[in-house]
Amino acid sequence: MLPKKERNVHFLTFYKMLPYKLISLITLFFFFTCSLLIPPSSSSSAVLSSITKDHETLLYTLSLYLNSPPQLTNLLLDLSASYSWMDCSNSSTHRSISCNSPLCSAIGSRACAKCFHSPNHDDCSTSPCVLSPLNSVTHKSSTGKAIVESIALPVTDGRNPGQLRGFSEFFLSCSKKSLLKGLTKGVAGLAGLGRSRFSLTTQVSTSFSSTRTFALCLSGSPSAPGVAFFGSAGPYYFLPEIDLSKTLRYTPLIPNPVHSDYYVNLTSIKVNGVTVQLNQNISAVNHQGFGGTKLSTITPYTTLQSNIYNAFTETFVNESAKLNLTVTNPVEPFKVCYNADEVLDTKVGPTVPTVDLVMDNHDVFWRIFGSNSMVRIARNDVDVWCLGFLDGGIKTETSIIIGGHQMENNLLQFDLEQEKLGFSSSVLAYSTSCSNFNFTTSGNLS
Repeated sequence: MLPKKERNVHFLTFYKMLPYKLISLITLFFFFTCSLLIPPSSSSSAVLSSITKDHETLLYTLSLYLNSPPQLTNLLLDLSASYSWMDCSNSSTHRSISCNSPLCSAIGSRACAKCFHSPNHDDCSTSPCVLSPLNSVTHKSSTGKAIVESIALPVTDGRNPGQLRGFSEFFLSCSKKSLLKGLTKGVAGLAGLGRSRFSLTTQVSTSFSSTRTFALCLSGSPSAPGVAFFGSAGPYYFLPEIDLSKTLRYTPLIPNPVHSDYYVNLTSIKVNGVTVQLNQNISAVNHQGFGGTKLSTITPYTTLQSNIYNAFTETFVNESAKLNLTVTNPVEPFKVCYNADEVLDTKVGPTVPTVDLVMDNHDVFWRIFGSNSMVRIARNDVDVWCLGFLDGGIKTETSIIIGGHQMENNLLQFDLEQEKLGFSSSVLAYSTSCSNFNFTTSGNLS
């Protein structure tokens, strides 16, 4: 029989050859086989979820268990949303929250404000707490009652998923079914991972008494999912037995006075070591919450304010010319493209100038290789590599939004206790990928 490590690698190779829908079913089966709930008093505090990418919408889906008994539910992953919401038409186990509950008071329901200003405050005990959930893709909102529901996720030792662990007081909002329009097919709502006491991440950490730290490893693979770890600062093992928590560098998370997004103190951009000449402070966030650099799983490609974009692409084109790369006709939505047959390939993607996002300390930078800076477009008579950064326009709320494509196959750790972001740069450099987490269940985890 093969050694355990080799068996894992052979299984992964077979796993990736399967059709995408069958992959999803297999992943669900592995989670279902460990569906015995662990009480919150268990010593296992870290849990995980699989993350899949929809290649039509370029959005990411988080899988977790809701209701009682647990039912596998897919929610759109929104790194910025302050709370989660779902279409409650198929849920019969949730409990509504009234206006006079501490939870409703804490989240600040506008509808309940009218109740408290009415002459008869007794109505507040029977009036439902009503929220305004937002579809962050279409930017449309609706009204829905605030509820608590049972939730469960598989525990993990950083290597495998184990049995399910859950709690019954997960706070979220119901929504109208129409609010799902524009989201990935098959999702029941949205999972909010933002900087808020009502986010999925904070509620999991509080209920399980675990560290307020979570990590994302987004996979761009059409056949194998990425993974999210909640309540864990590591280890994070990926085949072949690589702990990616040891690859992290750290930069502070910057507070925004208005929004629940994750902002970083990006001070400059370099292309092949050449600093992009900018005439503005790209790290500043004003008192209205405008400016700065944030991360978003809803934005497919990194988007820059026009002045930043123009200076960046000019530098990139100049540095590409030194590699004998010539700009060709662009393909929408991109503006800088190169013929694919002129670009060499490496383990970290096409050979193009590296892009460094330099943080508060000049020695701390997030290096973006070709696998994350470029997008391959091959259709009809066109086969090009395009620079996967977009012009966001002159008037933008945020100077730079780091999008999903640039985050793929990068381990990102959000430490909310020490207010810092850990980033690995491309894990392809370590001969692994975010699709290499071993989702086969371990009987030793409980």
